[in-house]
Amino acid sequence: MIKNIVTAMIISIVSINFSAAQPNDRMGGTIEAEIDGKLIYLPQLKSDIAANIEGDLASVEITQSFANISERPMNARYLFPMNKDAAVYEMTMIIGDDITKAIIKRKEEAERTFEQAKKDGKTASLLSQHRPNMFTQKIANLMPGVPVIIKIKYTQIVPKIDGKYELVVPLVVGPRYQPAGGGIAPAVIDQGRKFGAQKSTSRSTFGTWELEELPNYPEVTGLSLPNEIDQERVSIKINVNAAMKVEYVISDTHDINVTGRNNNRRISLQKSRVIDNRDFVLKYQLSGDMTQAGFLSTMSDEGNGYFSLLIEPPALPRENQISNREMVFVLDTSGSMNGAPLEASKVFMRHTLNNLRSGDHFRIISFNSTATEYSTKPQLATLDNIKRGLTFVDNLSARGGTEIAKSITQAFTVAPKHGNIRLVTFLTDGYIGNEATILNQIAGSIGDARIFAFGVGTGVNRYLLSEMGRKGRGFARFIDPTEDMNDAAISLAARLNAPVLTDISLDFGNLEVEQLTPDVIPDLFAGDSIRIQGKFKGTGSHVIRVNGKSRGNTASLPIQVKLANFDNPQKDAISTIWARSQVADKMRHINTPDRLRTTSKTNQQLKKEVVNLGLDHSIVTKWTSFVAVSEKIANADPGTNVDGDVALPMVDGVEASAYPNLPANMVKLKKEAISLLGSRVRGRTALDSNIPVDVTQQAELAALQAPAPLPVQSFAGASAPEPAAWGGIIVLGVMGFWLLRRRKN
Repeated sequence: MIKNIVTAMIISIVSINFSAAQPNDRMGGTIEAEIDGKLIYLPQLKSDIAANIEGDLASVEITQSFANISERPMNARYLFPMNKDAAVYEMTMIIGDDITKAIIKRKEEAERTFEQAKKDGKTASLLSQHRPNMFTQKIANLMPGVPVIIKIKYTQIVPKIDGKYELVVPLVVGPRYQPAGGGIAPAVIDQGRKFGAQKSTSRSTFGTWELEELPNYPEVTGLSLPNEIDQERVSIKINVNAAMKVEYVISDTHDINVTGRNNNRRISLQKSRVIDNRDFVLKYQLSGDMTQAGFLSTMSDEGNGYFSLLIEPPALPRENQISNREMVFVLDTSGSMNGAPLEASKVFMRHTLNNLRSGDHFRIISFNSTATEYSTKPQLATLDNIKRGLTFVDNLSARGGTEIAKSITQAFTVAPKHGNIRLVTFLTDGYIGNEATILNQIAGSIGDARIFAFGVGTGVNRYLLSEMGRKGRGFARFIDPTEDMNDAAISLAARLNAPVLTDISLDFGNLEVEQLTPDVIPDLFAGDSIRIQGKFKGTGSHVIRVNGKSRGNTASLPIQVKLANFDNPQKDAISTIWARSQVADKMRHINTPDRLRTTSKTNQQLKKEVVNLGLDHSIVTKWTSFVAVSEKIANADPGTNVDGDVALPMVDGVEASAYPNLPANMVKLKKEAISLLGSRVRGRTALDSNIPVDVTQQAELAALQAPAPLPVQSFAGASAPEPAAWGGIIVLGVMGFWLLRRRKN
């Protein structure tokens, strides 16, 4: 009886709230929240992404249109991703006919400018970087019925991967697991007294914690908010131009339309607009030899300039045999891998184990809150051992947190098998917040091994995984668990081989060059490429030699280049990409133990150089931000503003257990209490009749006891596990909180 009454009451209240939601086709859907007993709308968003690619150089513009359709002014915040290699060099704020170009400033100065504009009632925007692939856009004084448009421009090199050029446009920031103590600033202590937590500024003493600070995670529709987000929130349009024919234009992630012919192709989404719950990936090939076209340069009248050099490995026949391998497989079995991601990892493991060579050895490590291993020592790849290994893999299930550091310790503590080359393969979504700690740990542990980082998911942490592959002198690849997993597993398993070109060095002859990046050139695998950036002096024709070793033999590739004194239309992009590459190099040094660095500079010196690069070249970094402030006062009473986040969708293919901070999302307490209904239990709504009986019984008990709201936890909080068990707690909390409100009324 109690169950029927409780269910009926919840259906009634949810139906009332949901029926009031009138989707706005022009903006990003209708998300409702109750504040002070009044129904308001959270900030809404449309994003339009336009990219122009010349060969392998991409210029991208993101247009973010924010709207406030409530009756009260609002301060909005949007957590969003960008390509991990993006050099963000321009931002513009548009309000009607008022156009304001943003200024690059030191992080703390930009924040002060923004906060002052907020107090003054002026509309302002602040773009900040938390990771190379994670940003926030803040809007102050977003007025009712007055859209604010933000245009962000960035440039990047489109990498060549497995023989195809691959442009990745990330569309959603997935959840992040933060181990206990990660990203927490130490207390400021003076004469034995505490004065609060240290602040990260461009001038403060460097601390690893500031690299791992995470912003608060916004509300998630279908999880902590009514599932009313616009299914058509993003548009993507891309032009590809080249000096040779553009071939094989595809996207495995989205349905696309491709028009044009020969050297020019135009790409758009088949559905025109889509929901931003998975990354967009475009692949294309160029016919002919890209090596000559791959040299880009620009110079000033004084004969000084920047260059970008493309290096591709020589095409060699596949060797029949390499040294015996010790294959170490590290599988993420945390809660965020539940469902399709873990199944994709298992498919990969089945194919890879069944195709080991007779002289190979293997190990299998699984990790979540702890790390466990299939055996205490490497196993020879016999039929019986492989069968037992597959049984171990098949019995794995997803639960708990993402303590990846424990798996790294486990992988490298055991001494490598004598005479074998150690290849370590990570299969994970990379949903963690302590990237700096992990990269530092890998650099100090890897020895002679190689790391292959395989990202499993539709919106994975590509920055972390790519840097893991880079640190491990291997590479990163990505598996979409919503696509054909068998094809992906077969393709990726075949790539676990030695590189084609190693020990790479450059001989520039009589051409004077400086400040090359990367300062340590990684090995090259078949079908891949790398860009070398640098500064040069001089003009005329020169021969650059790319030297290295290919399968143990000395290899040398001459490249003829001509440096003419002319104004290259791509000059700004080339110099901007050089600056962004310099930033990436310096951050890699910071994420490497002192004893293993190729520089003697301290972290503080490296941080200062990153700040100067950001300011001198007008690019966003960890310690430099863009800020724009309108001239006019838009809000006469800014003290009454409501703070609201742009709601995010759940990442496609990821279940509710991937979000470790569900209690905070279910009952989020800000300056004003917000009651949100429409929870999901492992992907189902709280009203689903298939909720397990034990969970429903807990809900009945909760209804009788009417507990207080659940405590707030942040996106960057303590090591909250990612348990599927949150489902029962969520239903309990939501029903109890609702009944508590009813009793008060």
